[in-house]
Amino acid sequence: MSDHSRDTTLLVIAKSPVPGRVKTRLTPALTPHQAAEVAEAALADTLDAVRATPARRRVLVLDGAPRPWFPAGFEVVPQCAGGLDVRLAAAFALCGGPALLVGMDTPQITPELLGTVDWDTADAWFGPAADGGFWALGLRRPDPALLLGVPMSTPRTGAVQRARLTAAALTVRDLPTLTDIDTVADLTDVAATAPDTRSARTARLFGVTERTKALA
Repeated sequence: MSDHSRDTTLLVIAKSPVPGRVKTRLTPALTPHQAAEVAEAALADTLDAVRATPARRRVLVLDGAPRPWFPAGFEVVPQCAGGLDVRLAAAFALCGGPALLVGMDTPQITPELLGTVDWDTADAWFGPAADGGFWALGLRRPDPALLLGVPMSTPRTGAVQRARLTAAALTVRDLPTLTDIDTVADLTDVAATAPDTRSARTARLFGVTERTKALA
């Protein structure tokens, strides 16, 4: 990340890892408590990567109560009510300068990956997800209106969101396509890609293997 990009606010939008409220698509291959442990591991990996990335501010935009293990160095603010587009827009409204938002579902991110964002070369940075969504969105000049009304959690979410950016005459650069952890197949893929993460260790602990993937 360039010296200029050290002025960036890094936003993480997340749910507190409560059984039955997170990673529900990992069941029944995993129990609700195991699924929540996967969510906790993924969030911890994500927060570690964000904490190690140079930034002006680091903000955890949280649905639920903070946990004792949440690392220092983050502002924790509650998510507002409304659909995901409204909640993402509200997160960007917290920022008075460049901001990069990531979710908790891509624990394979690294400080090196986040550090490729350079506001000298683009107005917006877009991280597409393999399922058609997006795992990262960066705006040099945050404008909540760019997110409002984008249909979320559909195979076209990423395409619609990126089109919003280009329609606003923004210069957009793309980050690599990553896999969100939604299903056991996703968890297997991410664990293989980033075997040293907490998420991968948790997957191995619960016996998430190619056989589990095939049965999910």
